Amino acid sequence: MTITDQVLGPLLRADPARPRITHYDDDAGSRVELSGATLANWAAKTANWLRDELDVQPGDTVAVLLPPHWQTAGVLLGAWWCGATVTTSPADPVHVTLCGVDRIAEATGSDELAALGLDALGAGIAGLPPGVRDFTSEVRLHGDTFAPGGEGPDAKTLLTAARNRIAQLGLTAGDRLLCTTSWDGTVPGEVLLAVLAADASLVQCTGTEPAALPARCVAERVTITLA
Repeated sequence: MTITDQVLGPLLRADPARPRITHYDDDAGSRVELSGATLANWAAKTANWLRDELDVQPGDTVAVLLPPHWQTAGVLLGAWWCGATVTTSPADPVHVTLCGVDRIAEATGSDELAALGLDALGAGIAGLPPGVRDFTSEVRLHGDTFAPGGEGPDAKTLLTAARNRIAQLGLTAGDRLLCTTSWDGTVPGEVLLAVLAADASLVQCTGTEPAALPARCVAERVTITLA
């Protein structure tokens, strides 16, 4: 069973409508909230696109050069659903790289390259260099459900890291974790995985002034902070 099945499956069976990611981008003035069902739809579209368009198979390596963002969550879960191994290193030879526009030049060892604009509403990107795919425009055309193949070689490592982070943070079911830092730890996306595996919710804040965080914690009913 893939890591995405293991963390999303129980959430979707229990309460698919419950918010799982709330993302504030204070530089853009946006707030986006994704339920478990919506997050799963984005992950499924990503997984279908990776497999059907780019032929990503279990064990292939996918580089994710993206900041913490609601779209990044869909990318990570979609890659893991394909059984891919996710790396955050631009130097590794990889099958596919997904990155922000500002990191296109770093993706030198990739067979395929796609860029994300990280727009609050998921808008595409105009005027990309030749050979760079527009992730958002392409992925929207794919299905909202996904039938996985193999689990990928690092599924057990990912789940172990998530469980260790759950214990470190003291996460329990129903918690709301406010995060202003990277999701990476011993594995890529460790914080995101820990929140989902714990049946908790993530409030991710980008570009937020520290003085504004106490009021946001109250407004979002935050129970744990990682800042």
